[in-house]
Amino acid sequence: MLYQSTRGGETVEAAQAIAQGIAADGGLFAPETLPAVTPGEMESFAAKGYIPAAECILRKYLTGYTDAELKSAVRSAYREDAFPDGPAVLKELTEDAAVLELWHGPTFAFKDVALQLLPHLLTLAGGKTSEQKKEIVILAATSGDTGKAALEGFAGVPGTKIIVFYPQAGVSVVQERQMTTQKGDNVAVLAVKGNFDDAQAGVKRIFNDRRLAGRLEENGLFFSSANSINWGRLAPQIVYYFYAYALAVKNGRVKAGEKVDFAVPTGNFGNILAGFYALGMGLPVGRFICASNANNVLADFINTGRYDRKRAFHKTISPSMDILVSSNLERLLYHLTGKDAPAVSGWMKLLARDGCYDIGAENKKTLQKYFSGYWVDDGATQKTIAETFARHKYLMDTHTAVAWKACADHRRQTGGAGYTIVLSTASPFKFALPVLKALNPDAPDMDAFAAIEGLSELSGLKIPEAMRELGHLPVLHDKAVAVEQMTGAVRDVLAI
Repeated sequence: MLYQSTRGGETVEAAQAIAQGIAADGGLFAPETLPAVTPGEMESFAAKGYIPAAECILRKYLTGYTDAELKSAVRSAYREDAFPDGPAVLKELTEDAAVLELWHGPTFAFKDVALQLLPHLLTLAGGKTSEQKKEIVILAATSGDTGKAALEGFAGVPGTKIIVFYPQAGVSVVQERQMTTQKGDNVAVLAVKGNFDDAQAGVKRIFNDRRLAGRLEENGLFFSSANSINWGRLAPQIVYYFYAYALAVKNGRVKAGEKVDFAVPTGNFGNILAGFYALGMGLPVGRFICASNANNVLADFINTGRYDRKRAFHKTISPSMDILVSSNLERLLYHLTGKDAPAVSGWMKLLARDGCYDIGAENKKTLQKYFSGYWVDDGATQKTIAETFARHKYLMDTHTAVAWKACADHRRQTGGAGYTIVLSTASPFKFALPVLKALNPDAPDMDAFAAIEGLSELSGLKIPEAMRELGHLPVLHDKAVAVEQMTGAVRDVLAI
């Protein structure tokens, strides 16, 4: 299978798309076609388990990788010690709604599902491309969870280095501590004096810096990405949509072929886009409920057809969604417009120049055929956490609660009563203080690690051992840089 730049500049094989990360013209690589998953294959996923499902789906996209390579990569990534409960766990809360827990990996966030696999795919890709004799430099911006998951995946991997930028004061204390305590001779973590959009824009500028690219070439290095702009990050996420559906059928909640809705807490649009790809491959989906927090640029876009990042930026209790420029939306627009690369390129230029663009009435109609947009403020998020725990004895983190509330809002507004799967993206212990205050508004302010203990006592849930140890680990990365210093910081890390 070939992959095309969303801006029309180049077409490459799967391995090149993964190794390169981003197209030379600044676009994202998107699959030329969407392969089909047969009803028989779907039926087999629940019976055979997650690993065979992943092998089946990835084999359709990652042509150029051998069956043996994919089998080894998938089984190494999803080994039992990394995912003791499996990569995806479906928890039924009501007769018509379930939560798909995606945070049973080593960093307690859904990013582990892709980022435990990406190092295997990327190192294999390096041997299949012109970059085979070079060392891979992973460059990532994170709104909280990608950073630690990428660090955990790439730490100690031969032939790689990884540099992660995160927004100073823009992630939770636990997320920051997970990153700044990361061990490994090949890792670097830097805070950026700005928000996630600043960090993400800085990383994209570094990717497009031709002078720096020349220095990398001279030193036997090349850049790739661990963000969901990399197809190798996005493709593994398609799997759990099919797996969740197969489990719902197996559990008797829906009949094979019956449509389900998915509610997804959404920031950079990668997680929900993976579901859209699953739909294109034959997954029976009724609607994608795109759930935003107070940074509601995506909800507004879905409802109006106008993307406008020129708005106040809010720091919320769901910080992984504190994003105003959602990179993966570019891929969606490419597919919705029938691969109209000039139109997509024009919109991205308008976004960079004016901070906004409008896709027009016809494209908005197509968008709304698949997506509904809702946003939830912090107060409603905490109320949802408390109510869900009281009614169902189920504890959600601050991102999952946004999606659960958006699902309820969608049903109330549309009268919908179909089966919905809500994607749960992080352990509640990663955001312990706001979750604790949701359950007990009178709880005093305390540090994040005291809140973890308090939340465990109040909820009766066991603290993961790696989370308990986190507060006692030494900080190994404490440097902060201005946005304009990011390129220089990369050169310093790489000594070039």
